[in-house]
Amino acid sequence: MFQIASYETYQDGQVIFTEGSHGDWIYVVEEGAVEISRTVEGKKVVIEVLKEGDIFGEMAYIAKIPRTATATAVGRTVVGTIDRNFFDQEFN
Repeated sequence: MFQIASYETYQDGQVIFTEGSHGDWIYVVEEGAVEISRTVEGKKVVIEVLKEGDIFGEMAYIAKIPRTATATAVGRTVVGTIDRNFFDQEFN
């Protein structure tokens, strides 16, 4: 599917990115799981738990807007990252 630029390993509960942050990366879950959540009226609301092969972070990447949710590792998790420069070189 995608060529991966690099890999990152996160431990259980470690935040990958936070809602409102900026980023030029798309992520692919390689091992483990990632919880996607938002803060609504001061409370954490879990939107989805992503599994191996799922892609996340693409909305902020494509639209060049702040992240709309927080991504947190569930257990030991390995994600592949695709940054804007790598993507542009591969597909342009």
